[in-house]
Amino acid sequence: MTIQKYSLGQLQANCYFLIEDNQCLIIDPADEADFILEKIQRENLELIGLIATHGHFDHVMAAGEIQLSFPVPLYLHPDDTFLIKRLASTAKHFLGYEPAVVEPNKIMPIKKGPWKIRPFNIETILTPGHTPGSCCFYIKGENTVFTGDTLFRAGIGRHDFAYSDKDKLFESIAKLYQLPEETIIYSGHGEETTIDEEKNPLRDAI
Repeated sequence: MTIQKYSLGQLQANCYFLIEDNQCLIIDPADEADFILEKIQRENLELIGLIATHGHFDHVMAAGEIQLSFPVPLYLHPDDTFLIKRLASTAKHFLGYEPAVVEPNKIMPIKKGPWKIRPFNIETILTPGHTPGSCCFYIKGENTVFTGDTLFRAGIGRHDFAYSDKDKLFESIAKLYQLPEETIIYSGHGEETTIDEEKNPLRDAI
């Protein structure tokens, strides 16, 4: 499996292309649909799904527009569906203007535990805190975990939104600590790190 990362949009959210035998799964489609669509078409990829680590606009705003060209589902935890209804207004708050948004039209619920989509074997780890429906996606065979805005290199997700929960966020991070220390962390913003690198600085905080 090949993992390709692109930092997209004004908030530079990390969009991940997972590619296996020309089949493509996108984790966090971010908000540059034109770039994503052009890449899929140029490389003749078969897009089989979109997965969201959480429902914030900078991670999912391109999903609806992508679905106009490729009728694939957006996998999202049900506890974050309320954020999809707020995409335009939330974007306006952070960006200073209200962008045109195509709301995703095919949302499939993410559940805890292992699941398979074509060649990709994924384990969903429920990690509420940053948002109620935040999830991380562990791919054991690749020794990787996609953490969205739960855990970053030398940092953790914001927990000052009205719907955030600091205690749950710390519990979620403790859950991620149970993964092998060599596991590579692909977060929602910034550079890669490992469980081992992040474990020690945060241990006392939890």
